[in-house]
Amino acid sequence: MSRCWKSVAIVLLALVCAESASGEDWPGFRGPAGNGITTGEAPPTTWDASENVKWKAPLPRPANGSPIVSNGRVFVTSAQDDDGHKRSLYCFDRTDGKQLWVHTVDFAKTMPTHKTNPYCGSTPAANGKVVVVWHASAGLVCLDFDGKEVWSRDLGEFEHIWGYGTSPVIYQDRVILHSGPGERIFVAAFDLQTGKTIWEVDEPQQGKNGSEREDGKYKGSWCTPIVANVDGQDQVICTMPTRVMAFDPKDGGVIWTCDGIRGPKGDLSYSSPLLNEGILVSIGGFQGPGIGMRLGGKGDLTDSHRLWRNEKNPQSIGSGVFLDGYIYRPNAGPGTIECLDPKTGEVVWTERAGTMWGSIVFVAGRCYVTDQDGKTLVFRPNPDKYEGLATNELGEPSNSTPAISDGEIFIRTFGHLYCIGE
Repeated sequence: MSRCWKSVAIVLLALVCAESASGEDWPGFRGPAGNGITTGEAPPTTWDASENVKWKAPLPRPANGSPIVSNGRVFVTSAQDDDGHKRSLYCFDRTDGKQLWVHTVDFAKTMPTHKTNPYCGSTPAANGKVVVVWHASAGLVCLDFDGKEVWSRDLGEFEHIWGYGTSPVIYQDRVILHSGPGERIFVAAFDLQTGKTIWEVDEPQQGKNGSEREDGKYKGSWCTPIVANVDGQDQVICTMPTRVMAFDPKDGGVIWTCDGIRGPKGDLSYSSPLLNEGILVSIGGFQGPGIGMRLGGKGDLTDSHRLWRNEKNPQSIGSGVFLDGYIYRPNAGPGTIECLDPKTGEVVWTERAGTMWGSIVFVAGRCYVTDQDGKTLVFRPNPDKYEGLATNELGEPSNSTPAISDGEIFIRTFGHLYCIGE
């Protein structure tokens, strides 16, 4: 092991309780470690609306929240109405797709959102015993696996013209939540058993409302944090509207920051940071800047650890994967998949594809990503060229990220939840 690797050891943590969740589960946004990567058997390479469909279950409304898999159940969010007054979490049997229960939270006020981001844009998180779902202004809710409410929290209103989309993360005995966008943005930890606030850190921001800065440019944050071990210390790492921040999961202390996310169109963060091999890469929203940095250290690391900064990037909403020294990431506009060198920020290759809001996921040598038309591209990660394996159509729009578990892939479209397997 190299000296560098010893000094900056990055081990992404499984965000589930080991005693209660299978290692092949997909218990939260972007999988067991929040990095889009899992182990085990790969799902089929090819399918369509009838081939290799084990089951499909109808959903009442479109939404961008992604499915998760935990302890024999599949969870996904959906509103019951077009105005987001009834926001629900659905639980299905993973074997046959039977709906086991639905839990609905009522919220009387109609909050703004965008037609491309319907209500219930957050992905739940589970540990095999309880499941946590964030309904933004309608609250943070913890349920047991029978659908009984354990606790709920009203965290205030989150108002933005583009809606909401960040997802909770279960870490050991607590729930980590990046709360935004809106006039207030904060990262907090809540006790998993009681919902009590353990710590809470506000990120100061400027603006005349929750959606705009004083100059009229946009602001907001939709990033789901990741938890990683850096130099032997667990860290909650999140891309905020103007910078990347790392927090101590025990008490919320800010460990380090790195500037560079503020862009010409505003202060925006959509995708989760990507890290591996001692390097972190984070991309701002709305064609915002991208930065790469060395991990390790405390305080403001902008000058000492930042390796590069690209002022402008293709529109990126979903997150990529960091594999064998390269990053593969989806772009919402102009609709491409690109291979990025994380050490330099240089684009190695670009492949034209459909417009993608979902994130790339990886298992057993294959990457999967679903575009807005409901087509899932399967490709092999290769820094030399794009190596496509299949394009699979379901014929329904989708803005979500697939979940992979035990040789099956679960895809949420605007109309259904699909289980694909052989």
